[in-house]
Amino acid sequence: MQTSPVLNEAARILQQVQAGTPADAALRENLARTRHVSAPARRREVSHAVFTYFRWWRWLSPRDSLQTQVAAALALQQRFDQSPASVKPEALAARAVPDWLATEMDAVPAAWLQQLQRPPALWIRPQQAEATAVATALRECEPAAPLSGTTLAALRYTGTRDLFLTQQFQNGQFEIQDLASQLVGHACAPQPGEIWWDTCAGEGGKTMHLSDLMQNKGKIWASDRSLRRLDQLKKRAARAKAFNYRSAPWEGGEKLPTKTKFDGVLVDAPCSGIGTWQRNPHARWTTQPTDVHELAAVQQRLLQHVAPSVKSGGRLIYAVCTLARAETTAVAEAFSTAHPEFAPLPLTSLGSEKSSLMLWPHELNANGMFIAAWRRR
Repeated sequence: MQTSPVLNEAARILQQVQAGTPADAALRENLARTRHVSAPARRREVSHAVFTYFRWWRWLSPRDSLQTQVAAALALQQRFDQSPASVKPEALAARAVPDWLATEMDAVPAAWLQQLQRPPALWIRPQQAEATAVATALRECEPAAPLSGTTLAALRYTGTRDLFLTQQFQNGQFEIQDLASQLVGHACAPQPGEIWWDTCAGEGGKTMHLSDLMQNKGKIWASDRSLRRLDQLKKRAARAKAFNYRSAPWEGGEKLPTKTKFDGVLVDAPCSGIGTWQRNPHARWTTQPTDVHELAAVQQRLLQHVAPSVKSGGRLIYAVCTLARAETTAVAEAFSTAHPEFAPLPLTSLGSEKSSLMLWPHELNANGMFIAAWRRR
């Protein structure tokens, strides 16, 4: 059982969440405030308690105090970790996800629901040349299983150190990046000297991966609607010594940031994030079907707008960390129908002859992800 101070701190954070702050934001604020006054183990306990509460939220009694509910959730988690069969599949289907989800997915696998109730794995992406050195220095690492024809540098970290404080992170030798996100970079399969566009780059996790795969040769355009995120990309890229990129704001409209024709374009589109529900269980209870369909329209517009920037023979990669039909297969099918000048491209770099893949959390031990690929004829 967790100590009373941990339950009290978790309850204070949950009160913030009830007042409208997303759980991950409330935790970041709390951890930043307590980083210099509490031990890393204590901060991990609080984070674990808060996320466990949302994982088992539908099993808890709202009449109880938040401290009592958190303690009950932790007890449920402990029992489940010891024996997953102790929670029946019917109970998971009824309580682990919102009721509307079944109408938005082609299938809701029981194994996925079980995976949702486990704490997520922590994946890191060493630079290709640093993979062995990083694994040796951090020690508590397990390599990702290789794909057919592709060796992954990805490592699952099983230790308890604050990785942001390690010398290897400070030196830019690795980034914290989920395995599914890393597979998007491998799906692009960029070659040194090519010209790529990361259209929704955010803070640049995939931009830096493309740069590493390209051996810092060629050029990557990285765009986002948020100047703050692009500023973070600049700082992260400097640490990682990724210099073959150029950032440019883009709102996602028809007016593109450049007239350049690209060897490859990555549309890592904004989405409902259903594939990240294991990592962020609070989002299960805040995401709505309207979000899914509004974002699907955004995704289709993004693909429509960037298609002309792909040169003849160039590749277009679409990726979303969601599992909803409207945002995945439906978007891919609509684009293929509207753009016969693009041929489906087998994702051979991911060991598949299919041009689209649904990556499931229970198969990867990572986020869920949908990836589709085309080549301009």
